[in-house]
Formats: sequence, structure tokens, C-alpha cells
Amino acid sequence: MSAEQATAAAQPRQEKEQQPGDDRWREAFRRIVSGTWGVSIGAIILAVLVGSIMIALTDDNVRTSFGYFGARPADTFHAIGTAVGGAYAALFRGAVWDYNATGFTSSISPLANSLTQATPLITAGLGVAIGFRSGMFNIGGRGQMLVAAIFGGWVGFSFDLPPVVHLLIAVVAGMIGGALWAGIAGVLKATTGAHEVIVTIMLNYIAFYILGYLLSKPGLLQAPGSSNPKTPPMKPNAIMPHLFGPKLTLHWGFIFALVAVVFAWWLLERSKLGFQFRAVGENPAAARVAGIDVKRMTIYSMLVGGALLGLAGVTQVLGTTTTGFDDGIDAGVGFDAITVALLGRSTPLGVLGASILFGAFRAGGATMQASQGVPIEIVQVVQALIVLFIAAPPLVRAVFRLPQPGSQPRKRKTTTPAEVTA
Repeated sequence: MSAEQATAAAQPRQEKEQQPGDDRWREAFRRIVSGTWGVSIGAIILAVLVGSIMIALTDDNVRTSFGYFGARPADTFHAIGTAVGGAYAALFRGAVWDYNATGFTSSISPLANSLTQATPLITAGLGVAIGFRSGMFNIGGRGQMLVAAIFGGWVGFSFDLPPVVHLLIAVVAGMIGGALWAGIAGVLKATTGAHEVIVTIMLNYIAFYILGYLLSKPGLLQAPGSSNPKTPPMKPNAIMPHLFGPKLTLHWGFIFALVAVVFAWWLLERSKLGFQFRAVGENPAAARVAGIDVKRMTIYSMLVGGALLGLAGVTQVLGTTTTGFDDGIDAGVGFDAITVALLGRSTPLGVLGASILFGAFRAGGATMQASQGVPIEIVQVVQALIVLFIAAPPLVRAVFRLPQPGSQPRKRKTTTPAEVTA
């Protein structure tokens, strides 16, 4: 073959290898896997794999088959597959779609339960995420939700107001309560330099004991004629209506949560205040040099985050436990919001997706335990492992061989005409 023929034969192959469309898709995929989202997805996969091992080890049939593994190893693998597959199938039936149920409403009820469980997580996660984006580690979600429950719950059962008006006033009251409680930490951080982690932890305890005191005193929050530490039921006009009828648990709190996602996206990505939040979170010193009042932004970010966490608290009161609430009204949402914000990379859409995932874990965990005998604590361990793996990006990148952030794609070796001839 002559040199001219070799060049002509190699040219189409080189042009095919260097098509701009292929390079564009390859570059997009590389950016995804090298960015933070690749680590989040990898963390979920690793956590589920570790959870599968725990499910297998806690199954009686698997442990029994291990006793004669040398004689019949296939029995052990079959038992492992049955245990893990049955557990995750039960999780799916309890969280997404119950294919054993009769009727569309019964089949879709698990998805409605998952979205109901995710509703307070969405707004609470947004509140924590805004703090993260502005450089504040707000772990006082529990206290802010409890104070919001006090404010919103008191409005909910103490007044007789027209429909819609009563609900909106109770929601606003709860958001104000959460904002004021978070604002205490913001003011102390801005004026005295007190660390927000310590302050918000202390405020959690203070809110818990204040609520406990109010629930133990007749005439305050305790239901009249009752010795139980529980409030009266909410007035009908203050209760969030169901979205798709009483047979499904999903209520209007989910709509409030979606509105909060849109608001948080606009605030962080399109508003001047959100830009200042992000600037302070990236580099407070540079933001101060640029003319941004760092102390004021610290207070504002805590107020906004506290209001969103307050919305989560009042959603619990007016949408979930409408017959009255006690000091466990937060249901662990305040701390799970930290996990949701971390998994969602402190972005509104990421928080939305992470909240729905955790809502599915919450809704499906009970079904998994009831039908398969899998301890519900395993679901909680999986959630904790997600946080653990997110906190160790090098480990996730090493396991899945993900490229490092900012790394350049490996250049393809081009074949020269001389090499083809040779």
C-alpha cells in the first residue's frame, strides 16, 4: 500500500473518531462523573450494597445455609438472593407501587405515603441548604421546627377563622416562629462570633423543654381536661386538605414544599440576596472587600433558613398530626434535613430528589419489616452510610474509578499515515 492510499484510508477513520457530537456527549458524561453528583450517586449505590450485606446476614435462612455451605453452596446463594430481593421488593411495594393491592388507589397509596413523608424533609432540607450555601452550619432544625409547631399549632387550635385564611395565618405564624428561633443563632454569630453549631444545639434543647413545659400546663398548650402532654386537635379550617381525597395521605403541604423549592432556586440563583449568600459562603473576606455586609447576610440567611424549617414544623402540625401534637412532633426531620442537604449538594432540586428518596425509605421501611422481618434499623443504617460515603469522596471515587474534579480527559492517540504504512 502506498503512502497516499494509507493516508486516504486513515482519514475517514480519524474524522469519525473526532466527530464533535461524540466529543460533546463524552465531555458531558465526564463532567457528571467527575463532579459532586457522581459522588452522591456512588454513595447511594455503596450504601445500598452494604445494606444488602446486612439484610443477608440478619436473615435466618441465610445463616442456616451457611452451616452446610461446603455441601450445597447454591442454597446459600439462593437464600441470599431471596432475602435481599424480597427485602427490596417489599421496600418498593411500601414506597412506590403495591402491585399486590386491588384497585388503583390502593396501589398508588405507597407513593402518596412516600411523598407525605418527604414533604417536611423538602422544606427542612432547603432551610439547612441555604445555611450551607451561606457558610452557616445550621443543625438547629429540631428546635426551629418545635418553635414553629408552638406558634402554628396555637393559631391552629385557638382561633375560629374562615377557611384558607386560618390555614395561611397558621402557616405564616409557624414560619415566623422558626425564623425567630434561628435568628437568635444568627444574631449571636454576627455580633459575638459565637459558633452556630454550639448555639443551635443549645437552642434545640431549650425549645424541647419549653414545649414540654407548655404541654404540661393546662391553659397553655395542653388539651383541656387531659393529663397527657398533648395539644387539642387543630380546627378544621386550619388543617391542610388532602390533594387526592381522604384515602391518600398526601396533603397540601406538598404543594407548599414545591413552592419552597421554586423560591429557594430563585433566591439562590437569580436574586441579589442569594448571590450575597453564596459570596459569603465561598469567601467571607472577599465578600467583605466587595462591599457585602457579612454580618447582615449571616443573620438574613439564618432567618430564611429558619422560616423554611418552620414551614416543615407547621406542615407536621397541620398536615400530619392534626389531632394534636406532643414533643415528638419533629419526628427526627430536623436532623434528617442535614443528610438531605448534604446528599442534595445544597441545591434546591438536589434537596427535592434526596427528600423523596428518604421519604421512600421511611414509608417502605415499615413494609419491609412487616413482610420480610428485616429490622427497620437497617434503613436507618443505609441513610447513615450515605452520609458517611458522601463525607469521604476519595473513597467513592476510588471504588468507582471516577475522575477527579477538574481533571482533563485522556487524549486519544491519533494514528499517523506513517504508522499505518508500517
